[in-house]
Amino acid sequence: MLRARTPGGGAGNPVTHVERIPARPGTAVDWPEWVPAELRAVLAGQGVVAPWRHQAEAAGHAHAGRHVVVATGTASGKSLAYQLPALATLLTDPRATVLYLAPTKALAADQLRAVAALDLDGVRPACYDGDTPRGERDWIRAHSRFVLTNPDMLHHGILPGHARWSTFLRRLAFVVVDECHTYRGVFGSHVAHVLRRLRRQAARYPGTSGSVPGQRGGTGGPRPAPDGPVFVLASATSGDPAAAAERLTGLPVTAVTEDTAPRGGLTFALWEPPPLPPSSPSDVPDPADRAGAAAPGGGFDAAPVRRSALRETADLLSDTVAAGVRTLAFVRSRRGAEVIATTARRRLDEAVPGLGARVAAYRSGYLREERRSLEQALLGGELLGLASTSALELGVDLVGLDAVLICGYPGTRASLWQQAGRAGRSGGEALAVLVARDDPLDTYLVHHPQALFGRPVEATVLDPANPYVLGPQLACAAAESPLTPADLELFGAGAKEAVEALVAAGALRHRPTGWYWRHAGRPEVDLRGTGGTPVDVVESSTGRLLGTVDPASAHFQVHPGAVYLHQGVSYVVDALDLDDGCALVHAEEPDWSTHPRDVTSLSVASVRSYLDAGPVGMFLGEVDVTSQVVSYQRRRLASGEVLATLPLDLPARELRTVAVWFTVSPESLAAAGVDAAEVPGALHAAEHAAIGLLPLVATCDRWDIGGLSTANHPDTEAPTVFVYDGHPGGAGFAERAYRAASEWLTATRDAIAECGCETGCPSCVQSPKCGNGNNPLAKSEAVRVLDVVLSNLARLATAEPDAT
Repeated sequence: MLRARTPGGGAGNPVTHVERIPARPGTAVDWPEWVPAELRAVLAGQGVVAPWRHQAEAAGHAHAGRHVVVATGTASGKSLAYQLPALATLLTDPRATVLYLAPTKALAADQLRAVAALDLDGVRPACYDGDTPRGERDWIRAHSRFVLTNPDMLHHGILPGHARWSTFLRRLAFVVVDECHTYRGVFGSHVAHVLRRLRRQAARYPGTSGSVPGQRGGTGGPRPAPDGPVFVLASATSGDPAAAAERLTGLPVTAVTEDTAPRGGLTFALWEPPPLPPSSPSDVPDPADRAGAAAPGGGFDAAPVRRSALRETADLLSDTVAAGVRTLAFVRSRRGAEVIATTARRRLDEAVPGLGARVAAYRSGYLREERRSLEQALLGGELLGLASTSALELGVDLVGLDAVLICGYPGTRASLWQQAGRAGRSGGEALAVLVARDDPLDTYLVHHPQALFGRPVEATVLDPANPYVLGPQLACAAAESPLTPADLELFGAGAKEAVEALVAAGALRHRPTGWYWRHAGRPEVDLRGTGGTPVDVVESSTGRLLGTVDPASAHFQVHPGAVYLHQGVSYVVDALDLDDGCALVHAEEPDWSTHPRDVTSLSVASVRSYLDAGPVGMFLGEVDVTSQVVSYQRRRLASGEVLATLPLDLPARELRTVAVWFTVSPESLAAAGVDAAEVPGALHAAEHAAIGLLPLVATCDRWDIGGLSTANHPDTEAPTVFVYDGHPGGAGFAERAYRAASEWLTATRDAIAECGCETGCPSCVQSPKCGNGNNPLAKSEAVRVLDVVLSNLARLATAEPDAT
């Protein structure tokens, strides 16, 4: 089916490793005595005759009034863990209410269908989000007792109008935070404060939280919850879920992590596309492979040295569909999903006319009706193959899938297992295949399976103390109701300083009763951290709005002359007006692609922590980054040949953020055999690979971070490599890199050393983000640099394990 070859990754064999995960029986327990008979009967009618042990354990904690996170595998039944205490409370206390939060509308809609299907009297579940008709919103506020929404709607709609929600908030018994591992980085940091604002407003109303069933004396009767609603969080398997949940909610949280649900056997293959002959004209980069070229930093100077992961995945999808295997292919970009589906359909129709109709694409941007139709077609068997973005990673309960293809590492082990778990959900045998992209992290993983299998997934990284998050969130809280000294404790470290800064800026006014918002309108705060109002992409000739680009990416994606792809159609940008937030484009199919080039400077603002390892220093601190897109290249599609380099006149962008950096003395580099002339290329190559491997230890994407290397930085007066968070104030990624420096840099060193290329390639030291056209690069010297760093860090750890 998958053009199987002997595993091992030998010559001509794309399979580098096969992991067999055996089937596992489930461990069921009796229903907790507090579950109403009515609820048991309804669940039994849907085939749930008894809970799994982890479901009952988590539900018991919540019912007893303890905040809990259940962090177990995909298809382990986490929904029942929060449905049991929530629905039991709604049935036994006619006044209680429940708020459910999902990261996506699709997930909330899926949970609404599940709860509504139970048809429990008086629960009245309803979705309240941006798609909810105005006429229904008043009814939901007044009558629904189980409201399903998302953090964005809670932030923009519910909390600003908390007075209208006073009855609901007064009776709020449970807050369910589903898929909480997705709340990471800047988005997660914002959501952490949205949850604190929710706790604050719920506490303002007498009788908050209605009642929460307790088990005192074994009666199962209701007891008050004076400290506010009980938080029940559900997460994919993650590192230290209790700590992550506590940071997200600001509350003590108990973790339930042992997965006792049954699981079918899973065969998981790691697949590396084969190398291409130099300048192969038959397999040039697909437009979707060049999607990153429009992202910050440009693209490669030459064609990839391996076959496109998109084409390889499309071939595998057509193979599985031809064999009658129901398959879901995950790909990171919308364009990639369309390309995989189109390519697979073409191959299938060439083999069996009409068979291509059983493959489709699925992504955000489709109408809700289109998505539901595709889901039903896959479940019903009309479709055998679906190429999807991560839109199907969460939210839709797909059963009966036989195989999952993952086109490129999704960024975290949590997402990898979430996607792989989509296959075999009905309990049967399943297949998962990770198809590696041509980049350092993917290449490292398919040759180091121990980095994926048999080890815990990453801890979720977020930083609520980020001043660029905390200040705006405190402004939102003050606009909802005046801040008090007690509120500052709720919002945690840095809140007092942030409030003082808001007063100094004229946003807040201090009075004896608290801090008051001074303006008529509400603060404009974007939870997703896109940096302001999106830039509209408009077709010049018709005025038609094609799409939007977030402001942080506009300089790279829609600069004048850029090629912009939209739904398979190519456009060229005529003009970019940053003041009005508009890019004008016209349809054109040029035979070249565009690659922006930028220049970056960085200065150290402060040092938070450092390790003194003799000739090596490892630092964590604040930095000021100034970057400017100064030109772009036009490159021929077929060959990657540079046709022209054209100047751009765009403003510089400034960023105060958090960075991790290391310095190496020139003497130690010379002793390691790194000539002075090779130091810039060695540091540059190490920087690229370190950025590519950082997602191995932190829950980030390489597009979340940036870097800079120099043979003599003015602030450090030494050869230095910086890696920084690409968000104002930082997102927690650099801090995580600092804490796991040895693991991170060891993986970086191994990825470079083990790559089979001679001078550097996209699999090791070339970067799709590089504004200098991946020049200079010195691959072998980069290994020597990292050897110097790692050996000295190891000596420091042995001599002074507590050094800081």
